[in-house]
Amino acid sequence: MNRVRGRYDENDHEHYERPRRRTRPRTKERPTYDDAVDGVVVTVDRGRYTLLVDGRTVMAMKARPLGRKGVVVGDRVRVVGDVSGDDGALSRIVEVTERVTTLRRTADDDDPVERIIVANAEQLVIVTALADPEPQPRLIDRALVAAFVSGMQPLLCLTKADLADPETLLSTYRSLGVHWVVTQRGGELEAVRERLSGKTSVLIGSSGVGKSTLVNALVPDAHRDVGVVNAVTGRGRHTSTSAYMLELPGADGWIIDTPGIRSFGLAHVRPEDLIEAFPDLDEMTEECPRGCTHGTDEPECGLDIAVAAGDTDPERVESFRRLLTARSISDY
Repeated sequence: MNRVRGRYDENDHEHYERPRRRTRPRTKERPTYDDAVDGVVVTVDRGRYTLLVDGRTVMAMKARPLGRKGVVVGDRVRVVGDVSGDDGALSRIVEVTERVTTLRRTADDDDPVERIIVANAEQLVIVTALADPEPQPRLIDRALVAAFVSGMQPLLCLTKADLADPETLLSTYRSLGVHWVVTQRGGELEAVRERLSGKTSVLIGSSGVGKSTLVNALVPDAHRDVGVVNAVTGRGRHTSTSAYMLELPGADGWIIDTPGIRSFGLAHVRPEDLIEAFPDLDEMTEECPRGCTHGTDEPECGLDIAVAAGDTDPERVESFRRLLTARSISDY
């Protein structure tokens, strides 16, 4: 015991302190990734991302520093690692560049969580069958709301015109200035190609409306699965299981095929977001009472005053209010 006491002195504190774990000093500096290259996400599958980098198909994972930041189809990204595109090669997404547009929806109108479907699309193509299955105007309205709020140009693509007259449906949307194209089984698609040329367009629609058939006709080597409509329920079976971005042959454009949808929640859309998408109507609401939603039952709404004075088209106001109502009616 005496020998042990003699080895240390009361001033020799370092011998009594617990050994400290050696760690590298923290730094606020982050990697610059000067060697990163640009790519675009064409599909996502269980945490793996398929990219196009200089015309090559490259597989990638998301780098840890991105944390919980989502990466979706259409995102422009910066990538490091093996971008050769060889079998087994894997790269890392280290940055997601700022999105120009985002198409969002919620699972339902009470769900506060927004889900980004695709990024950087310029045009939203709402594919709707005129029959088999029957059109769903409320779903169309909701998709239009999503397009207007996200800053995307909407396009109505009416399929199966050999089964029903498109005029009934088109008359509902003309006052909104929505562009449209009509197709039929085995028919020409030149008008569709013209509308898609030079743009990145995302196609959405219910199952069974002919969306995948349209994609296969526009991009012959796409090989998207095609389903049929259930004779009992009148609904289609989901065939596409994930969004996929495809280049249009000779058209200098891209299309993004998405799985069939049966709901389009708009919990993230506020009345003021929607009215801003219609500058001519928005200008007429400057003198509205505070809290005015611009709906049909609002007292002293500027839209009603403008209609009474003949300053705007009553059908356009009615169509806008139908879209406004669509935000809270989901039973289509």
